[in-house]
Amino acid sequence: MSSREDILQSIRRNTRVRYEKPDYAPLEEEATRYPDLEARFKEIMTQVGGQAVTLKKGDDINQVIKSLYPEARRIASTVDEVTTSDGKKLAITCATFHPDDVETPGELDGTDLAIIDGRIGVGENGAVWIQQDVEQRAIYFISEALVILLDRRNLVSNMHEAYKRIDTGEYGYGVFISGPSKTADIEQALVMGAHGARSVTVILV
Repeated sequence: MSSREDILQSIRRNTRVRYEKPDYAPLEEEATRYPDLEARFKEIMTQVGGQAVTLKKGDDINQVIKSLYPEARRIASTVDEVTTSDGKKLAITCATFHPDDVETPGELDGTDLAIIDGRIGVGENGAVWIQQDVEQRAIYFISEALVILLDRRNLVSNMHEAYKRIDTGEYGYGVFISGPSKTADIEQALVMGAHGARSVTVILV
């Protein structure tokens, strides 16, 4: 049993009073929905400091990535290939290594760019659900820039819809990422990349 399960079991054993789960259905009914999810997602991604681009038919995904990050030299990828809406498989060949090729997370330091798989994109806040699919999950946070590959059919309007679809997979871990890492002090000076990637681009496939 994992330490996470140990903690949860301890909480369950020591819970004296139990309450019924609240009915969230009314909130879900009132949640905002967007007629053009792709346009909304791109707009919000820009507002949160990132960007989203659509892979057009016939585009070479590796050339698109290289044009976005021409100075990236050490490139990790958790994705071997992506499938377009017409069923065509595109191999990711611009990467120089897989994150699980290293033995310790510290060896990922100095990664210029990480290409990772996004499972769900949320229109209301530009968040993308990243389900851990490699052992070295530090790659999601230690690289200087992130390219998130996201099937445009997996865009949803709001977090209510997203939470119904998320899965933590075999590793039991996932995270929502919305644009680059950001922090601001009391003087309202915004700093990008303080705790994670300095740049985030979502490529809608």
